[in-house]
Amino acid sequence: MAQFFRAKASSAKGKTIELAVESMDHQGRGVAKHQGKVCFVDGALTGERVKAQIQQDKSKLTIAKVVKLQQSSEHRVSPFCAHYNECGGCQLQHLAHTEQLDVKQQALSKLFAKFAKTEQLPWQPSIESDPMHYRRAARIACFYDRQSQRLKVGFRSAKSKHIVDIKSCDVLSTPFAHCLEKLRVALNSDKAFASVSHIQLCDADNGQYLLLRHTKHINAQNKEKLAALLDEQSWLLLWDDGEQNIDYERLPNYCVADLTFEFKLSNFIQVNKAVNEKMLLQAQAWLELEEDDQVLDLFCGIGNFSLLMAKRANSVIGVEGSESSVAMAKQNAHTNQISNVQFFCSDLTAPLAGAQWFSNELNILLLDPSRTGAHEILAQMPLKQFEKVLYVSCDPVTLARDSALLLQAGFEVQKIGLMNMFPHTGHIETMALFQRR
Repeated sequence: MAQFFRAKASSAKGKTIELAVESMDHQGRGVAKHQGKVCFVDGALTGERVKAQIQQDKSKLTIAKVVKLQQSSEHRVSPFCAHYNECGGCQLQHLAHTEQLDVKQQALSKLFAKFAKTEQLPWQPSIESDPMHYRRAARIACFYDRQSQRLKVGFRSAKSKHIVDIKSCDVLSTPFAHCLEKLRVALNSDKAFASVSHIQLCDADNGQYLLLRHTKHINAQNKEKLAALLDEQSWLLLWDDGEQNIDYERLPNYCVADLTFEFKLSNFIQVNKAVNEKMLLQAQAWLELEEDDQVLDLFCGIGNFSLLMAKRANSVIGVEGSESSVAMAKQNAHTNQISNVQFFCSDLTAPLAGAQWFSNELNILLLDPSRTGAHEILAQMPLKQFEKVLYVSCDPVTLARDSALLLQAGFEVQKIGLMNMFPHTGHIETMALFQRR
């Protein structure tokens, strides 16, 4: 049989192209057209003309990065961070803060039109915080470089495992904004700390906590040495070898209204204190709970929403997949003397049939899922029994996708608003209230 050979098309990766940027997507990238394909452009803003280098060239789309501005947007600003072009933490420092929410709202509107077939949304004012020093929790990467014989301490660069030696970070809360250089110097004072793989920072209401994860044994003498080097900072140092329980002298906490939430550093909490407080109070206001309402709070974590809702409702059922978080939620209910809430540990991607936490009496549904969304549980839920659904989202794509299920089940979007949990980044956090028609 004769064999025919066709030359492979040459890859366009690395080539520089000229683009006219038409809009921005939900990740904060510019969107343009190139040779009949959509091109996503890191670092580009709506209305700009740019020269961009192709990073990936796929059959249906191209991904590129700005290398030269030919025509700049009036909303372009100079990044405030000296590490912006290296660090992967922020993606939108080149866009004026006042415009960032508009871009995010437009991107979410497009996703609703695509997935939920909804063109007009009842937008409410966005929840905001100070755009600087807003982050109360963060994870610092560490890696021992054998060539330089030094421990690198910083944030990872965009789309890479490379660690950028950050000098300071103005999105970290004030007590931690200039901590990285101090940590770098202290950890490089002795090779005993070469096995530290990451540091978790938490600016809790009752103190500043540092959790140091290490892969090899560090003796008590060296731990005391590091504590002495950092003593002037009044930081509470914790050590985690991955095997023994972390020795908390006292658990970190945060307060909202008259409630106190304790947590362990392995538990998820919202990193923006101001936005979290406003978010909880807005959820309570939007739901307008009455004394006979029975609330189902899925993906409840340590009880962030559950406890506040229990102040108004008849009862609250909180469900979460993490045993540690459920244990903290129960402890927080006890600490705050709230008795009309129950917490269950359950896999919310598993079949609903037989779930001991579900009841036909529940009439209010609250969802706060991870980025993967809540499609699996919503697809099983008898949604028609609920009068209202409050969806708190950290991913616009899964929110728009899941909203289609709610709209098909007879709900309508009554209110929707952004929550700027992460200023200067492409992250889009949203609260949406669905009312049964």
